[in-house]
Amino acid sequence: MRRLVFAFVVLGALRGEAKPEVVAMPVAPPVDPDRGNFWREITEPHKEEVTNILFKARQAINQADNSLVADYDPTGEGRMKVYREVNGMLRYARRLAPDNLEVLRFYGQTSDAIGKTRQAMEAFQSAIDQVGAEKAGIEITGRLGEIYLRLGQLDDALRYLRIAQGPIVPGQPITGQILVHLSSALAQRGLTSDAIEVLANALPMNPPYYSNEMQVVAFALAVMYDRDEQRTAAFETLDHLRAALQDQMGPMVQNALATLRYAPAEDEQYYLGLLYEAVDNYVEARAEFALYAAAGDLPYRRRALDHIAAIDARPHAVPLTTKQLRMKKLQLLQPVTPMPVP
Repeated sequence: MRRLVFAFVVLGALRGEAKPEVVAMPVAPPVDPDRGNFWREITEPHKEEVTNILFKARQAINQADNSLVADYDPTGEGRMKVYREVNGMLRYARRLAPDNLEVLRFYGQTSDAIGKTRQAMEAFQSAIDQVGAEKAGIEITGRLGEIYLRLGQLDDALRYLRIAQGPIVPGQPITGQILVHLSSALAQRGLTSDAIEVLANALPMNPPYYSNEMQVVAFALAVMYDRDEQRTAAFETLDHLRAALQDQMGPMVQNALATLRYAPAEDEQYYLGLLYEAVDNYVEARAEFALYAAAGDLPYRRRALDHIAAIDARPHAVPLTTKQLRMKKLQLLQPVTPMPVP
């Protein structure tokens, strides 16, 4: 009997030691709502790959554009190299997702930048055909209007630029560029007053600061006033810019204008000529106005020649030659003859 009781005691002790410990189970990961989505796999079979391509393309384009604005890439060669590489990625993404609006937008933008105008227009028009011009976004309608402006098709340019017209948004260069191109298209139609009104209404009365986009629009307004021979209004606009930007007006406005693709292309010389003249760099200003005047029978050639004549009339506006500088130095070194005492 004692042996039996002992056996039960030992068995109970062994059972207590062998009792398993409680182990916390790992938390199950959240269920992907798109997992096993049959219709998504049919309609967007390459969604993940296209999303990755768009992310890389967006990052590369932003970095290339910022380098251009910051004057890290003054010639623009680095930016064009990036755009060519990204364009190839986006061409592949378009084959995977031919109806993706963001793919069409970036593909059209990069194609236009590297000179593939036909492909850019086809991509933008494809996006507009899908959702309509009002819903396509200013990045699409604005750039398509710019292309039509460069091609000289003013009716189509005005139509799309009007749709894309909106307020200036800091950090979005396209908002300022659209206003400048719309103003240029109206001026080419002979509607100079409407062209000035587009730019003037977009600027606040007394802005506390000038973003890059506001600098582009304000300077384009000064150019438009100057071409319309409203010289007082042009000088007042430039004075506001100078008061806000002070000594940095020249480099800051020049960097802001680097993002603008001029239409017609010869306008770049006129813009730079007025900028150099505004910051008292008369030699550079004269050279830019001379290049504009020599480009052919342009609408504002006579006004450019007026600027050249005004610069030439300034004392010492044209730099002295090496021989003239040497003669002037020799004159300064000549001994001074004392005046006779009466």
